[in-house]
Parts: sequence; structure tokens; C-alpha cells
Amino acid sequence: MRAQARMTGGLRRGARRVASAAVMVMLALVGAPCSAQAPKAGGAPPAAAPSAAGPVDVSGTIHVCSSCHGPDGRSVSSTFPRLAGQQKDYIETQLKAFRDKTRADPHAKTYMWGMAARLGDPLILGIADYYSSRKPVAGTPDNSPEAAAGAKIYTEGIAAESVPACKACHGDHAEGNGAIPRLAGQHREYIERQLEAFASNARANEIMHDNSKGLTAAEIRDVAAYVQTQ
Repeated sequence: MRAQARMTGGLRRGARRVASAAVMVMLALVGAPCSAQAPKAGGAPPAAAPSAAGPVDVSGTIHVCSSCHGPDGRSVSSTFPRLAGQQKDYIETQLKAFRDKTRADPHAKTYMWGMAARLGDPLILGIADYYSSRKPVAGTPDNSPEAAAGAKIYTEGIAAESVPACKACHGDHAEGNGAIPRLAGQHREYIERQLEAFASNARANEIMHDNSKGLTAAEIRDVAAYVQTQ
């Protein structure tokens, strides 16, 4: 157990070091013009967002983002959410919340406050355009009892606990809509952490707090297991 704890602590410290280094690179990049176009991996880059000074080039910023979120936003670490195929409006809203420090959950403070501190609106829009146009990560098949229980909660809710059906907002296949995020194919552990943060109000969101506060720890794990399959 001690060895496992040391290993987990080492992985977390390593992730923080990567994020800290990325912050320094980001601060340098957002203050200087770039000439390259956005990366072409996974498809043609979206059109750059217009600004008073001309098209916004997001290539340097996307390169920095990929150090944590992976190429094309397809991260392999559950510390960092997958952004590929995420709803454009949701990405834009969250980046502005990170920049303005209105999203204050622990991971936001640790990783994203510094990363987003100097992002202007046109650059945020360009980032949202880019990641929303990437091909999403496919769901992971899971025939476990946990995923089956999660499917029932997702599609029907839990009336006795005043927990509504998740699909009412997030869609039949957890695809999301506008400012409501895509959950499909997301890391199971990441979904668990966000639901726990909503339930405890560590991540302030009145609707999600009301929807998640009635879930037990086991039910949160069940829902996360299910949406990862979509």
C-alpha cells in the first residue's frame, strides 16, 4: 500500500510539473504572434476566428494544450479531460471561466487558471473551434453490472432521490448540446471527480449540484462507467 501511495503521489507530482512547464510555454506563446496553421492531424483545421488584427492562429496554443490533453484532444491520462469532439460552446464557456477564475474547483486552480490567464476571446474561440471539430474518442465497451446500473440512472434517473435522467440534458448518447458538455467517451475517473465536485459544491454549478447531491459514491461510479461506453 505504501509503495502504491508513493507511485500515485509521484504520478500526480509529475502531472503538476508538466502542467507548470506548459504554463510557462503558454505565457510565452500567447504574447507572441505565430505564423503556422493549426495541426492537421485528425483532419483539416477549422477556419481561424477573425479579429481586428486578422485571423487568429491557434497552432502554438494547441501545441501547448496537447502536452496535457493529448494530440487532437485525445488525452490518455484521466487527470486531463478529452476535448476531441467536445461541444464548442462548452469549451468556450469553460476557458473563459478558467481565465476569469469563476470556475474554482481544485483541478481548475491547479492546472487551468494559469493556462488560461492570458487567453483573449478570439484565441479562446479558435481553440473551441479546433477541438470541437476533432473526431471524438470512441466509447469503451463495458458489460459490467456497474455500467448497467449507470445506464439505468442515466436514462431514467432516481425518482426517490430527486435525481433526474442525465439524458434529458446531455442527450440520448451523452453527446451534449451547446453549453451542455459531451460526456461520451470521457475518462471514467474524470467524470467521477466532476460529479463529486458538483455534489460537494467544490465546482459551483447550481443545476449540477441539485442533480448530483442525491447520488451515492457507488452511483457516481456507475454513471461514470456508463458514459465512458458511449
